[in-house]
Amino acid sequence: MAREPRPVAPPGSSVLDPAHEGEIRGALGRVPKWDPDRPRPLSRRLLTLAAIMGPGLIVMVGDNDAGGVSTYAQAGQNYGSSLLWVLVLLIPTLIVAQEMVVRLGAVTGVGHARLIRERFGRFWAAFSVGDLFLLNFLTLVTEFIGVDLGLRYFGITPLFSVPVVAVGLLAMVATGSFQLWERFMFVFIVTSLLMFPLAALSHPSAGPILTGITHPGVQGGFSSTSVLFVIAVVGTTIAPWQLFFQQSNVIDKRITTRWLRYELADTSIGAVLTTAGAACLMVATAFAFSHTHLAGNFGSGLTVARGLYHAAGPASGAIFAVVLVNASVIGASAVTLATSYALGDIFGLRHSLHRSVGDAKGFYLTFAGLIALAAAVVLIPGAPLGLITTGVQVLAGVLLPSAIVFLLLLCNDAEVLGPWVNTFRQNVVASVIVGVLVLLSLILTVTTVFPHVPLGPFTLATTILGALVLGALGVDSRRRTRGAERQRMVEGDRQAWRMPPLPTLRPPRWSLGQRVAMYGLRGYLVLAVLVLGLKIGQLATGH
Repeated sequence: MAREPRPVAPPGSSVLDPAHEGEIRGALGRVPKWDPDRPRPLSRRLLTLAAIMGPGLIVMVGDNDAGGVSTYAQAGQNYGSSLLWVLVLLIPTLIVAQEMVVRLGAVTGVGHARLIRERFGRFWAAFSVGDLFLLNFLTLVTEFIGVDLGLRYFGITPLFSVPVVAVGLLAMVATGSFQLWERFMFVFIVTSLLMFPLAALSHPSAGPILTGITHPGVQGGFSSTSVLFVIAVVGTTIAPWQLFFQQSNVIDKRITTRWLRYELADTSIGAVLTTAGAACLMVATAFAFSHTHLAGNFGSGLTVARGLYHAAGPASGAIFAVVLVNASVIGASAVTLATSYALGDIFGLRHSLHRSVGDAKGFYLTFAGLIALAAAVVLIPGAPLGLITTGVQVLAGVLLPSAIVFLLLLCNDAEVLGPWVNTFRQNVVASVIVGVLVLLSLILTVTTVFPHVPLGPFTLATTILGALVLGALGVDSRRRTRGAERQRMVEGDRQAWRMPPLPTLRPPRWSLGQRVAMYGLRGYLVLAVLVLGLKIGQLATGH
């Protein structure tokens, strides 16, 4: 078979694949590459927003995948509406993290994996993409578990449901049209709105909902179990695949800095929508199962659907099953594309939904291979599906610190972002949010692997260590930020600035504190993965 030719970047451009340049072709319209730069009336701005919307909505709604639906349903079933306040706090967290990713994509035209390789070296690129590949594959398996559980509610066996959904996922992607793929995804996004009537069918009361939103607490009081569950809810907010997916999808949709504010609006709308959907799932199970024997007895997505059938009526059970399958399909498509994009970045392959299957064989073969393998795992009799689900949650916690740290470093790299580098205020806000996310992920990871670790002392020690690491990594962020602000004044028009070709960039210079922090991070990741592998092996063998 002839080897796939490497894409040739346009002269003087950082863009690696020419298919990533041109007019924007979205599900709801198009924006010409050289759209006239003139004052836009409100109607024109709304049409432009409609055409650009997509990457933010998809990544955010995809966050409510099979695992998210189950987690939020469990939160309502076990703790009522008392955890709604957690979701309110997640909105700015989502927006801040994904805003940095959107900015990287629009300014650089280069995917997250390629930037890590070029700025941090082959080790970190191999580690990041290798672990992303493993984590995304296991996550994909959980999406097919969600498909199985949701369609089993309607009496459809996995031998039929899993292959049909797998073929459907391949058919959506292999059209060679970004616009058509995005239209398919919009159908699933609209279907996810069924979460709202699902909540209404449980006959919720406004009082407990308002209390859950405005009064932080946990039904039954805080305990080690409830605290860990709160952390698990937060842990479903940002996964490493989301960072890789949205940056590459922004690039594939040909969004540049000129349209950045529209894409940020897309991301913000998606954050609010996905959080509201999660709240609806909590409300549905909280009120439907209140004062029944099902309260506090979560089993799986299938048992939730059957419980809603008996507690709130047949429509509730059917809607929840449809929502679970729908969420699994969105998550499966986004997670698999994140992997295909990343491998295309690393190996220099053509990787665009604008290309046909024959024009980007490696990209589509990666997607098809992941889908086929994950579907096959779910169909294996006696496969440890519960163990895989647990492993995904913990592995995501292990990988989140490195993914978030790289994101912060890249957003402070003046060679990469130039006048778009983080401001000092952005660094402060992002560092606080990132620090909390990393802390919670570490707590969840360690307490899952070592359940007898005392939560209080470990949290204190981790907080101190995290503050030191973030301080070391951001020690010269103020200097870089001031330099970037001066550059903004000279540039005059940031809209026209894009990252130069990667080979022309000066290599990053790290301070001693940054080097120590990065080597410490490397040691943590290696140790954490080894311990996690040992723990999973013990669980698999029953020891």
